[in-house]
Amino acid sequence: MIPETVQPRVAVVTGAAGGIGASIAAELTDRGWHVAGFDLQPSTWDLSRIVDVSDPVAVTEAVAEVEVKLGPVEAIVTAAGHYAMDDVLDITPEQWHIMLRVHVGGLVNLVRAVLPAMTARGHGSIVAVTSELAIGGGDRDAHYAAAKGAIIGLVRSLAIEVAQAGVRVNAVAPGPTDTPLIGPDSPWRDPAYLATLPLRRLVEPHEVALTVGHLVEEATFMTGEILSPNAGAVI
Repeated sequence: MIPETVQPRVAVVTGAAGGIGASIAAELTDRGWHVAGFDLQPSTWDLSRIVDVSDPVAVTEAVAEVEVKLGPVEAIVTAAGHYAMDDVLDITPEQWHIMLRVHVGGLVNLVRAVLPAMTARGHGSIVAVTSELAIGGGDRDAHYAAAKGAIIGLVRSLAIEVAQAGVRVNAVAPGPTDTPLIGPDSPWRDPAYLATLPLRRLVEPHEVALTVGHLVEEATFMTGEILSPNAGAVI
């Protein structure tokens, strides 16, 4: 008897063209997943879509294309982000709105696009990338930390709401990660800052990706959790 062919599982990763998102997409690909990458830049995964994650119509249309071309979406990882440092009194209303639209809106838009089918099938995994700044705060990071903190509240609430439907919702909260987003003169690379971290170094993107892979595949007993691959920045 010829064994039934097992189709690769399908994941959507936002922010997949570079940095942490690209490492996550690579990790899932190595684990045998088909990956659709959503980003403002083209990516090299099984399906690449230029998508503004803050646009709910664009996200819904992109997810529909993924379902047609690759198959049912069983996992999503929201790694698309926006970062800026500003004194709180200098942050304009539009800067607040952009930060919230990209981080919170990006997660909400993708969840709304995939959740009906996930709950109908009775399984799925949602992983949001937040930040250690959402837990510990940061100087001149008020709008970023607030948006990332809202993600934690959303993850925990959504996890309770959809658990009985078989969908798990978790998050990772990296600290400063060794990507091009952190320039050579960044305060996060200052030896004085690194000396405050228990591991005395920045986290590598692939280490964040390993944490996401664990949440998606092995940690079927976990939902509503926030894991912190951040070199001990928050303990």
